[in-house]
Amino acid sequence: MVRVKRGFVARRRRTKMRRKAKGFRGGARTQMRRRHQALMKAGVHATRHRRQKKRTMRSLWIVRVNAAVREAGLTYSRFIALLKEKKVGLDRRALADLAFNHPDDFAKIVAMVKG
Repeated sequence: MVRVKRGFVARRRRTKMRRKAKGFRGGARTQMRRRHQALMKAGVHATRHRRQKKRTMRSLWIVRVNAAVREAGLTYSRFIALLKEKKVGLDRRALADLAFNHPDDFAKIVAMVKG
């Protein structure tokens, strides 16, 4: 039987984890077991929040479009229904961008849909 020494392999693994745990507080940065647990949990949160970010952005777009449309005397739901009726192929992201950055162009779209 030959003894296996894991010197540089283990060190390399710990160094990799230490780099990823930079900025963690207390034992989550310094102690190996706590660091590993913190990194596992951080990975779970990162995956979950990448999905949540998509939902959050969609609701932000809806709020922006709704605010811009109400100035023109429409509600959001009525506006979306009219867009579908007129077969306008703009999604909520594009509409929110127009409403926020190009209000004149957005007003033209609202007028076209209304009239």
